Amino acid sequence: MLLLIDNYDSFTYNLVHYFGEIGEDVVVKRNDEITPQDAFAM
Repeated sequence: MLLLIDNYDSFTYNLVHYFGEIGEDVVVKRNDEITPQDAFAM
């Protein structure tokens, strides 16, 4: 699993699409809805 932090930038979903094409399981969280502790727990 790959955690990608969305900083409200359209480029985020370009990365999601690319990583999906190469078989990565991508989870996107907005920068204001996840804490560092939540990220480490994933």
